[in-house]
Amino acid sequence: MPGFVKVCLILLFLLFISGCNNTLTGNVVNSQEHSESGIQTEIYFCPVDDCGKIVTNLIDDAKKSVHCAFYDLDLKDLIKTLGKKSHNADVKIVIEGSNYEGNIKGPGIKIAKASQYMHNKFCVLDNNKVLTGSMNPTNNGANLNNNNLIIVNSGYLAENYEDEFDELWNGLYASGDNVKYREINTNIGLIENYFCPEDCQEGENSMLNLVRKANKSVKVAIFSFTHEDLGDELVKADIRGLDISVLVERRQRNVQKSQYTRLKDFDIGIKVDGNKYNMHHKFIIIDDKIVITGSPNFSYSGYNRNDENFLIIYNENLALEFVNEFDMLFGNGEIV
Repeated sequence: MPGFVKVCLILLFLLFISGCNNTLTGNVVNSQEHSESGIQTEIYFCPVDDCGKIVTNLIDDAKKSVHCAFYDLDLKDLIKTLGKKSHNADVKIVIEGSNYEGNIKGPGIKIAKASQYMHNKFCVLDNNKVLTGSMNPTNNGANLNNNNLIIVNSGYLAENYEDEFDELWNGLYASGDNVKYREINTNIGLIENYFCPEDCQEGENSMLNLVRKANKSVKVAIFSFTHEDLGDELVKADIRGLDISVLVERRQRNVQKSQYTRLKDFDIGIKVDGNKYNMHHKFIIIDDKIVITGSPNFSYSGYNRNDENFLIIYNENLALEFVNEFDMLFGNGEIV
């Protein structure tokens, strides 16, 4: 855009935000430090990695229990493995009702029926391993769409996800107790864990504060981006001189309240993806050192209505894996 117009937009934006009350509120839950060693993470990016096979193999290897909450499920091999595993382990699956097509049945299946989406994509295996991320275990989610699948072996994290699963299994959707171990100090760095909407005021605050405190860069890959407060923080970070890069799903760029045009008008580096299917990621990378990833889109529903989960992991090696994925997708994107 012409330089004069951009300066005017920035001045108007700064005038607007100077009058806003940015006080952060919310109750800190279980602030006591919890430490855990021996933690490892595995990260996979679909469809380059065979995410369906990875999930199927992990479930096949489970010894005692498989508890999963899925927004959608249609991978045939995974469904067969779940059925087989139910003969020698405690297998329980909660599936979002709007996507249930009867392709898996039995006493270990419950259908989430509520006014809001049960939008999770997680499993807890043997009370010590958590699978989460953006991937729905469907043919599209594993083989066509861009997604991430993260695996963490952590007793504390598994306990958090088991508590959340128990609420879902008992019909408690988009509400419930706050997360038990919000912060876990591990050998790989701090891990923060949030479930929406019950923990997501704190989760949103943490996400926005990380963007505010970024020193060099913020990279965002998101299927649907209508979160105005995050848009505000990205504009302010750009004004501070940080390297801001945003990739959104092409089909979502013009939805109501989309931040795509707004950020493009501020000359922020924002593109739509080049995948003819869906770029379904939901992650942020701060200074190439911290990763925010999980199931919620950056939207009002993602943080305030739907049942969701996400992690913030302070680990540079993991962050660089996400950077490589982002750089590849952003390089194939375009400005429209």
